[in-house]
Amino acid sequence: MDIKCIIFDCDGVLVDTEKIGNGILLSMSAEYGFEMELEQAYRDFNGRSLKECFLHIENAIGKKLPENFETDYRQKSFEAFKTQVKPMEGIVAFLNQLTIPYCVASSGPVDKIRLNLEVAGLLERFENKIFSSYQINSWKPDPGIFLHAAKQMGFEVKDCIVIEDSKAGVISGISGGFKVYGFANGYNNEDLENEGAILFNSYDELREML
Repeated sequence: MDIKCIIFDCDGVLVDTEKIGNGILLSMSAEYGFEMELEQAYRDFNGRSLKECFLHIENAIGKKLPENFETDYRQKSFEAFKTQVKPMEGIVAFLNQLTIPYCVASSGPVDKIRLNLEVAGLLERFENKIFSSYQINSWKPDPGIFLHAAKQMGFEVKDCIVIEDSKAGVISGISGGFKVYGFANGYNNEDLENEGAILFNSYDELREML
């Protein structure tokens, strides 16, 4: 396959945010009687919209979360992201040797994507190449965001690959007709492989594969 464009997911692929976001969500929802291990949260929540995550929690506890829960969560996670986000190991070297166009396509709001990329020192590399589900009102596992990114970048689906770390993201890419590479982190290996992703464990390994 002659790859002409790489579409990266953001959280857990470019920036190391999953532990921060999930940790805050679990500690906040624990106040309302919700219990879940961090490892399970990686599997159930990563790649999904906040609305879906909140619905999961509400179904589990049998009641609605308070009106201000989302605002509080966004505020707390933004504060944490500002100081704690780091680039994923090996991503800088990987981007440095890329000779083809690339972009980021994420379920998160644009300001969150930009904040995380900025704190991780990656924003300049993705300026004008940031695509969010909020721009098109289509969230993973629907393929809309990846199809939108490919179109905006000027490439056909067959010429692009998607890099993902969540089950919802892999389903999204595969159903859109993309070849998807899954970043295995120890929690997600089986889920990603079952959905049709080609697994890799590090950016050094991915470089060899491509």
